[in-house]
Amino acid sequence: MPAKDELARRRYEKLVERLECLMRASLKPRYRGHHGQLILSSGDLEEMGELKDVRRATREAGRRLGRHPKTHVVDARLFVYDDREGPQGDQQAGRGGCC
Repeated sequence: MPAKDELARRRYEKLVERLECLMRASLKPRYRGHHGQLILSSGDLEEMGELKDVRRATREAGRRLGRHPKTHVVDARLFVYDDREGPQGDQQAGRGGCC
């Protein structure tokens, strides 16, 4: 039985890594993760596994990136977003201010 647990753990880690990569690619670096979103289609979700596992992996990926992701399901799509207010410097960075 331990082999099955190890396989499940490796699958979960791969899912977290994939979601972390997708989250990193979907957000503008200048905003450091604030106000970004990732939308996973029903096809993406089917490929990734059960919704509860994907949501849990999304939260783990967000923590690894220093974000606080929230998830919301609408019409078989999973929306992942971080709606925190950005630091004051982020607003200036968007206008060409100092990074």
